[in-house]
Amino acid sequence: MEEKFGQDDFFVYKFPQPQYLGAKQKHLKWMEQFFPKEVVTVLDPFSGSQSVAFFLKQLGKKVITNDFLEFNNQIGKALVENRSVKLSDEDVELIFSDNSDPKYYNLFEETFSNLFYSVEDCKIIDAARSNIEKLDGYKKNLAFAIMNRTLTRKVTMGHFGHTVALKYASDPLRVKRNRSLVRPIKDIFLDLLPLYNNAVFDNNQENKSFCEGAIELIKKTKDVDLLYLDPPYCCSHADYQSFYHLLETFTNYWKDKEFINSTKMYFPKRKSGFDIKKEAINSFEKLFSNSASIPFWVISYNNRSYPKQEELVKLISKYKNVEVFKKKYENNVGGKGSVKNSYELLFFCTPKKEK
Repeated sequence: MEEKFGQDDFFVYKFPQPQYLGAKQKHLKWMEQFFPKEVVTVLDPFSGSQSVAFFLKQLGKKVITNDFLEFNNQIGKALVENRSVKLSDEDVELIFSDNSDPKYYNLFEETFSNLFYSVEDCKIIDAARSNIEKLDGYKKNLAFAIMNRTLTRKVTMGHFGHTVALKYASDPLRVKRNRSLVRPIKDIFLDLLPLYNNAVFDNNQENKSFCEGAIELIKKTKDVDLLYLDPPYCCSHADYQSFYHLLETFTNYWKDKEFINSTKMYFPKRKSGFDIKKEAINSFEKLFSNSASIPFWVISYNNRSYPKQEELVKLISKYKNVEVFKKKYENNVGGKGSVKNSYELLFFCTPKKEK
């Protein structure tokens, strides 16, 4: 019998397995002990793959999730905020019909052909982006979430920080290990569709997803019981935006951006304030200062990141009592900074007693 967590049966709904760097899927069971049961409303302003936000929804919490990248917000809209809407077979046929909107004719064909995908695949991607625009509400959010996951399944290593996608797709040994490299885009989408549809559920809360800066969102969000933070890990892992720039480009479908370097990364990048060493400490000070009224904080971190554990404890201690727990990464698949001697740190922060 499958183990249940919490008082509700929301764990019959499964989060579609993420492939993104930093996804916390493997740490959730360990992390649950640090989410106080009496907490009702949780704010997750650095949501990334949305795996923690979805887990908190499974626990029956009211979840406010956010990420400054739009492709992550689409997952939050589709699987955290959405209560009941699913994609139908008719919706899929619409998505993969011919391109009829000149606005969406050629961005992928001109930018990414013969880099990550063939010319024909890029034409299909442009058409799909055109037709997703014809969907409404949560159907559109689901279509974005599934299509973006499809695009990562279609390339080797599941990200876009390299230029070997087509080379590996023509290597029989690579294809033997990952058939998705040569499968039609629509077939991959259809495989993923039931996983996403079956993850849609109502936990009887008004959950919300946003695409804003974390500090700005915290300033204007009231009545939060728990703040869960998983900020960018400065100096300890690959650049998340560089790895997933194509998904952000697909979602926003920019015509006014410059596409630079060998992977056609959009320029300028979006700035978080946490992934540049000279900005990181000041960003944390602002983050903690603006979060002082939230009773509980739970912070995911990596022991190789800047600022180091001791410095972060000093910053937190101005506002909260803090205990630090650690968990060794078991492997290097999908974890932020998950290399040898790398640990997941968790800062459990509780209110200071009033004098």
